Amino acid sequence: MQRREAIARLLVSYILCVSLIFSTFYQIISYKKPTLTDIFQNDGFSDNNLVFSEQKKEESKAESVTEATSKPTQSTSSQQVTVSSKPASSVAVKGNVIEKYISPYTAPLSYNGVYMKNSTGLNVSIKNLLSSKLSFKIEKNSQPQVLIMHTHTTETYLESDAKTYGVNHSSRTTDNNKNMAAIGAIIAKKLNDAGIKTIHDKTQHDYPQYNGSYTRSAKTVNSYLSKYKSIKIVLDLHRDSVTVSGNDKAKLVTKINGKKAAQVMLVMGSQSGSIKNHPNWQENLKLALKLQQTMEAKYPTLARPLSLSSSRYNQSLCKGSMLIEFGTDMNSLDEAKYSAELVADSLISLLNTLK
Repeated sequence: MQRREAIARLLVSYILCVSLIFSTFYQIISYKKPTLTDIFQNDGFSDNNLVFSEQKKEESKAESVTEATSKPTQSTSSQQVTVSSKPASSVAVKGNVIEKYISPYTAPLSYNGVYMKNSTGLNVSIKNLLSSKLSFKIEKNSQPQVLIMHTHTTETYLESDAKTYGVNHSSRTTDNNKNMAAIGAIIAKKLNDAGIKTIHDKTQHDYPQYNGSYTRSAKTVNSYLSKYKSIKIVLDLHRDSVTVSGNDKAKLVTKINGKKAAQVMLVMGSQSGSIKNHPNWQENLKLALKLQQTMEAKYPTLARPLSLSSSRYNQSLCKGSMLIEFGTDMNSLDEAKYSAELVADSLISLLNTLK
């Protein structure tokens, strides 16, 4: 009798173990990992910082780079990664270009013309930061005040305002007339014309290798800061990329004075989460909030909500550091260039008050 009971207990235990194994196996095979599209659709375009988690993975490896000092070097390779010059209608279509607008006015945080998405968990007072003075002044003399550079220089755009993009389209090019260097050139010229001495570095930190871009751009920034003690502001200019579904991608636009402009976004880091050695992040944020406010006053809807994240983006190198994204890879180059003019005008208005 006892033997039968023991066998029965063993049999029940065996059945329970088998059931547990099958249940766990079913959960594993049925689990669907969230895609960028899922996150994007759930977020309703209110925050596209998800793109940074995909496109800028190597930035986490560069978090420890704060003391690099080697001089910037311009790539001398003649090889170019180019966008097809053929119109989309004459080549095989890869996907649709979906025109979108991200309203800043739905941002979780706002105050007096400033709209922000804070993903850090830190308690940030927009009001207090806006009312605080910056730790530097802008001088109009022969000494450089602003440095413009690009961690991902080869990021580029469509060549026209298109509804589709072809299989031959590349989101990167080493042609500085079509990549982020072209955007930086516009801003640098307007600042210099306004009497604000500006240096524009066109080093292609993401070519021929993408990984390590932030490490290389840190060396470039540090070399300029070492040579020119007068530099107060460092601008790192990028562009975004947003997938809607499948191969369909978004271009982010608004109309300013009746003309299409690529929406821009300020992306700011902080000392939070796992990020250390960024004690002056609030000094950067003060400047960014003031620029966000200026853009909204001069050109409403141009700027998406400012994104504050647990990152550095090399912003620990200078108290006046800002990362600005101009549209997406589906915006036209002309739309991005127009935005560069508008951002430059806003910068000039702001910097003229910092005397």
